[in-house]
Amino acid sequence: MNFDVILKGGWVVDGSGCLPFRADVALLDDVIAEIGRLDDASAPRILDATDRYIVPGFIDAHVHGDLMLLADPVHLPALRQGVTTYLIGQDGSSFAPASPATLEYMRVYTAGFNGNPPGLAYGWRTIDEYLSEFHRRVAINVAYLIPNGNLRMEAMGLDPSPASDGALEAMRKLVREGMDSGAVGLSSGLDYIPSRYANARELAELCEIVAREGGVYVSHIRGYGAQAPAGMAELCDIARASGAPAHVSHYHGPADVLLPLVDTARALGLDITFDTYPYLAGNSILGMVALPAWVQEGGVAATLERLAEPAIRKRLRQEWFAGPLPNPLERVTVALAGRPEWTWAEGLSIPAAAAERGVDPADFVVEILLGCALEVGVLIHRGPDRTEADIRAILRHPAHMAGSDGIFRGGKPHPRGWGSFARYLGRHTRELGDYDWAQAVAHLSSHAARRFRLTDRGLLRVGFAADVVVLDPATVADPATYDRGNTLAQGVEQVFVNGVQVLANGQPTRATPGRALRRG
Repeated sequence: MNFDVILKGGWVVDGSGCLPFRADVALLDDVIAEIGRLDDASAPRILDATDRYIVPGFIDAHVHGDLMLLADPVHLPALRQGVTTYLIGQDGSSFAPASPATLEYMRVYTAGFNGNPPGLAYGWRTIDEYLSEFHRRVAINVAYLIPNGNLRMEAMGLDPSPASDGALEAMRKLVREGMDSGAVGLSSGLDYIPSRYANARELAELCEIVAREGGVYVSHIRGYGAQAPAGMAELCDIARASGAPAHVSHYHGPADVLLPLVDTARALGLDITFDTYPYLAGNSILGMVALPAWVQEGGVAATLERLAEPAIRKRLRQEWFAGPLPNPLERVTVALAGRPEWTWAEGLSIPAAAAERGVDPADFVVEILLGCALEVGVLIHRGPDRTEADIRAILRHPAHMAGSDGIFRGGKPHPRGWGSFARYLGRHTRELGDYDWAQAVAHLSSHAARRFRLTDRGLLRVGFAADVVVLDPATVADPATYDRGNTLAQGVEQVFVNGVQVLANGQPTRATPGRALRRG
């Protein structure tokens, strides 16, 4: 038997949840060709995997790699964690379908989490064209969710009104085209503009098409933590009305509130799953975190115009910042300031940065948003409604899968984009025992593959795509911290994507064999 590569003598953790077993794994072309004792087989490359785990490539179920992966095609934050597939198009805000006006809006509005890198062509308009930008041009695979905010922009701009019948039909047409182009579902981000303007009826109408095509409705719901029951009720209404399976993005809050909501929905016959990242702090854009909804209506230009008006600033100080905020400013830290003259604030809490500038925290929020044209990313350090015990309970739930919610921007980025998958393995498996190794690998690979119908990924099986990782279970870890968020993970040694080695002994080969994984 002749193969291209043989991984010799490792422990196979195949993603099914079954116990690890010792075997060799052979790759031929772009598939897994054989698993077992291959003493008589030959290959030009035989890699020693003794005392290592051979696992399927991990699938990041929620990540903001939409533009940053194109700007950084090798993308070591993923490879050094064994991540071989990104699910992009998250939170109802991405870059296709997009007229020039929609693309320009999304590039500016989401710059704090999706990036707005210079030098890209930005010439695509359709989902088909956008996916082609990734195909065999990046190191890892991508699958795509149709963002409902883009649909709204295309049909009705930034109008906050409920969709008319005509606008709804225009959006439904775009959903059909997107699903035909290979999207795996539809996403919403019900805290972001314009996604937040969609009501349950509108989303259910769109999800009917998604359901018929075997896709999934993925939502940043309209409320987390103490507000999770209301957000989950809306999600369940949409799933029930449309028939679509539903998935909750970055599900966080008190476990004793969140998990019964999932269990109850599933007991009532709804197909509900969720993803999480294993950190206490969150990460978003300052405008969404610190401003009331009425200031943000109409998008970036309108928001900046309001913030520049002295009367509006006075009203904000007296009516908004004077009361209890959904996200207290002392818990908010600047991760990204999008203009060079403001990068001094990165790593400082809002009160500390305000003191440095000699202004009130409320005025500092307005000033940095104006100075950076809203391109400000922040960490949100949670209060007592999110504890380490909550994280540990949530990640063990059978409906759970891993999603980093990685944001690859800023001088003080959240460590989750560089460390989530390694943290699940090193801290939560090896150190804390929240998983055994078989359970951990399943939560990081096959759970997402099954959810999003990536039918030849997520498992080590003969005939499956050769997305394969070799890692050291004794050393895999996440050294990234809130102070050094972009520190690469350790312990992942070899990574293959579609049979091509992209990480060799921890170093990038610079190959770009990633594919656009189109539905079906």
